[in-house]
Amino acid sequence: MNRFYLWPWKAPVDDEVDHELAFHLEMRTREYVDRGFSAADARREAERRMGDVARVRAACRALGEGRDRRMRRIEYASELRQDIGFAWRQMRRNPGFALIASLTLALGIGGTTAIFSAVDAVVLRPLPLRDPARLMVVAETWKGLPSDVSAGNFTDANAGLTRFEGGLTAEQFSSFNLADGGTPERIIGGRVTANYFDVLGARPAMGRTFRADEDRPGSEQVVVLSHRLWTRRFGAASAILGQDIRMNGRRYTVAGVMPASFDLTTNREELWVPIAFTPERKAMHDEHYLTVYGRLNADATAQQALAELEAVASRLRRDFPKDDGELTFTVIPFTDQFVGDYGKRLLVLLGAVSVVLLIACGNVANLLLARGAARGREIAIRTALGAGRWRIVRQCLTESAVLALCAAAAGLLFAKWSLAAVVAWSPPGVPRLEQAQIDPAALGFAVAAALVSSVLFGLAPALRLAKGDVQTGLREGARGTTAGGFRDRLRAGLIVSEVALSLLLLFGAGLLIRSAIALQRVDLGFDPHGVLTARVALPAASYAEPERVVATFERMAEAAAKVPGVTQASITSYAAMGGGGGSNGLLPEGVPFAIKNLIQSGLRIITPDFFRAMGVPIVKGRGFDDRDRAGGQKVMIVSARLAAIAFSGQDPIGKRIACCEQRPDGSADYKVVVGVAGDIRSRGPATPPAAEFYLPLPQAPADAWNWTQRSMYIVIRTAGDPAALAQPLRAAIARIDPDLPLFDVRMMSQRLSSSLATARFNTLLLTILGGVGLLLAASGIYGVIAYFVSQRTHEIGVRMALGATPGSVVRLILTQATRPVALGAAVGIGAALAASRVLANQLFDVSPTDPATIAAVVVTLGAVALAASAVPARRAAAIDPTKALQAE
Repeated sequence: MNRFYLWPWKAPVDDEVDHELAFHLEMRTREYVDRGFSAADARREAERRMGDVARVRAACRALGEGRDRRMRRIEYASELRQDIGFAWRQMRRNPGFALIASLTLALGIGGTTAIFSAVDAVVLRPLPLRDPARLMVVAETWKGLPSDVSAGNFTDANAGLTRFEGGLTAEQFSSFNLADGGTPERIIGGRVTANYFDVLGARPAMGRTFRADEDRPGSEQVVVLSHRLWTRRFGAASAILGQDIRMNGRRYTVAGVMPASFDLTTNREELWVPIAFTPERKAMHDEHYLTVYGRLNADATAQQALAELEAVASRLRRDFPKDDGELTFTVIPFTDQFVGDYGKRLLVLLGAVSVVLLIACGNVANLLLARGAARGREIAIRTALGAGRWRIVRQCLTESAVLALCAAAAGLLFAKWSLAAVVAWSPPGVPRLEQAQIDPAALGFAVAAALVSSVLFGLAPALRLAKGDVQTGLREGARGTTAGGFRDRLRAGLIVSEVALSLLLLFGAGLLIRSAIALQRVDLGFDPHGVLTARVALPAASYAEPERVVATFERMAEAAAKVPGVTQASITSYAAMGGGGGSNGLLPEGVPFAIKNLIQSGLRIITPDFFRAMGVPIVKGRGFDDRDRAGGQKVMIVSARLAAIAFSGQDPIGKRIACCEQRPDGSADYKVVVGVAGDIRSRGPATPPAAEFYLPLPQAPADAWNWTQRSMYIVIRTAGDPAALAQPLRAAIARIDPDLPLFDVRMMSQRLSSSLATARFNTLLLTILGGVGLLLAASGIYGVIAYFVSQRTHEIGVRMALGATPGSVVRLILTQATRPVALGAAVGIGAALAASRVLANQLFDVSPTDPATIAAVVVTLGAVALAASAVPARRAAAIDPTKALQAE
């Protein structure tokens, strides 16, 4: 071992082997000479006895290299144990330093680990489906955007494709009145083709999925339950298999239960039934309501599948020019659609919290530099005793790693709390976020983050300590060899970095805050205050006739209006910022028919009091009244935007528009425009008003009840608390039909808040991270300036002895302190302007390079930096020059 300590300078293995073989050959040769051989014969005999020298040399070289590797490992392990033990003793001797540094790092490591856990659950973790990379969403395109598929197009496409394993599968999202197992409840479910689970690559946990013969009209009374519904509604009882449950007034036999891993999101469907297309549905190419999936064959690519779909689309455009005249298909990876833009949003947050970790690393690096100044004598002694520069660096990095791993342990606890907060504050619908947890993957990430951080904050201080002069260190002792004053570029550089990173975070938070303020000021087009909305759906089995559907909804509107405290009540097929809704292509009279000439507009079927209940003005013409009944003149009200598109520069009142249905002879069925309503931001403040039109409930087309699945909203307005009307409204609906559950009961203000949930979530987290980064940067600035002042105590004493005033000393310190802050702000502005583009799709009415936000952030950061520098500056001004000179 003593010999091995000098291994970098000992002879290479090749030389050792050559020398050893030469020595052995020489000894054998001498032996033969002593036996009476000539020198030449002795040499030849010795070489013969040695055998294949090349093989022997290779074997000896391998043995020597193996020996060196073992010795290196032993030496490294021994040194590592020593360094870890020394690092632990150092932390115990300096508990204040260890606590501050660990908590600073724990904040960054814990936050980063929490967001990583969310990213892992939503983006990185494989979907619980067979080979999800081959699963595709097949969609039609409308004006360049993916849209749902009609049953006719699905049927014809499925018959002509070969690139998809097992063909295509379709799903129609539906709602079901579940009356068994407790109080009637509205459940979101899916009507699917029989091969749905096979195409998705999912197997049931219990029972079976659908047979092909069950996907036919009259045979579709079977249901597969989600694990979530099975547990919540039926107590996870295995006896449910084969039992009948009552939904939408019909009996369904439970065929199977899906595993918990198939509960992909909290707002997805909770049961599935066969879709059972009728021949009429299979021939319908106009109504688009299907979500279609396909699994690529093992040897197929998305481009090949798209080419095959284009051939099908070409045939459909030729055969059905009226409905499919501009039909094209697109193929989207299922994972991309499943994750949506949540992956990018979470990655932005991961980047932001990583910036906080970098700022924390800068703070700890400054602490290590200050501590290193007091260790100058120790390092000088180690160097004098023979420790090389790399050995010193390794020791310091080991100390940094131990510190970082201790911080990671505390950070995991902080990560658990942070992750719970992220899940609680997150907007609804983030896929699989509720499955995020501190698992082995998160633990591994925390350890990796700690080790990387230990290099980031420990390398520069270690290199500075390792290159210190031995004689100076031994002479100056505890004062160390670290340069003092503002000429210390490393410390100033750390301040520059922390300020730049803090500005980056604050600028992102500032943009989102300004965007949130702008969203609050948007005119929605209606008054959300004092409004309660609720949904109710009529089962098709009990309410098959359109006349009964209309009469029932009118009774509901009347019953809601009689609830005490209600000032206005109405029925509508779509409430602003709610689920559901549909659209139709409208054709103004006189415009030739072509798909490109159709004006796609949102449809609302309403009762007359809708506009008063919602606070939507009628800007021209009239609203609906008792004249607008079945059998009378067919009328509609259009939104201001639709009027501008359809009748630009003209008075829309009295104009006619064809939509929604045909006359018995197949000609267009026109409706007369009797009013123009104000525009509504139906999808939330961030979405511009779309073209919309309104039809009176009694004149709703018969097919509309299939479009809406007989689901309507009840809208009531009150001068009091809307939430207090929920129970009386339930009772009023129960008196009409006790089997009809009222669901999605929410105040309009809650719907407005939900529409802003994603923006509020991102703003809140980035603001918190920006605030944490600002505090860390301020503490770093304070620490560095305080250290600089302590190093310049003698100089300041001399200045004051020569006549410098306390004010001039303060100005001196602040002036020199602001230099790295100003440089950091300049660097941060450049970085912020470059990085802010990733937030562009999250901003509303704010530019990613908004100068007002930049100015506000710079002023805030400057004020905080000035405050952080003022405390040590005032302390410097209070120095007693006599004591300062005596101390020196």
